[in-house]
Amino acid sequence: MILRQFLHTDPVGISYLVGCGGKATAAIIDPLGEPDIYLKAAETAGVKIDYVIDTHVHADHISTWPGLSAAGARYLLSAKADVSIPFQGVGDGDEIPLGNVSIEAMHTPGHTPEHICLLVTDRTRANEPWFVATGHTLMIGDLGRTELASSAEQGARDLFRSVRKLKSLADHLTVLPGAYAGSVCGRSLSANPVSTLGFEKRFNRAFRIDDEDEFVGFMLKDIPPPPPQAARLRATNSGRPLAVA
Repeated sequence: MILRQFLHTDPVGISYLVGCGGKATAAIIDPLGEPDIYLKAAETAGVKIDYVIDTHVHADHISTWPGLSAAGARYLLSAKADVSIPFQGVGDGDEIPLGNVSIEAMHTPGHTPEHICLLVTDRTRANEPWFVATGHTLMIGDLGRTELASSAEQGARDLFRSVRKLKSLADHLTVLPGAYAGSVCGRSLSANPVSTLGFEKRFNRAFRIDDEDEFVGFMLKDIPPPPPQAARLRATNSGRPLAVA
């Protein structure tokens, strides 16, 4: 397996290149910034970007999917996404094949209604997942805020059920989040861009709450002000730019 992590600072976010060197195929997860950084990384690794995947419709940056799609990649998004752009929908349990690497979609609503996490397996090593790319559902030290695309309470209740799905996975799985400290999509995020499910189960305050009402109360407490451009960015990424008054 080929794995590259891209740490962005303006805006704060994390993107990934995941691929199979033997079959020369790869996917980009949650891209932002200039397409060239991913195209050059793929060229250096000797792979072609066949897919670009957004874990959700973002409200903190403009997705780079159009530039990568123009270079030949298929754009994948949750089948539940309510957007006006061309995409290939993936549902809960759907597999995205990358040679010896397999990516399985998990529907994990809460941060947004359409959010997916991505379970990644390297079959040259094992037939079980190696890591999970969690987008803005589970980040290191906290969970994603829930009011940017739905009501805060409904989002929190959806997120509680998504957290239970993630908790059912093996503790040894590596967690590769979509953001780190400084992101507007979380509150108490760590500057560490990687963790394990077991560590987060023990030390992530929000992630370890097992009672739904307690969880909802925690998620609704001290919600920071919405990012000033959140509505515009999410609308743009949906293909529905907001009208200018």
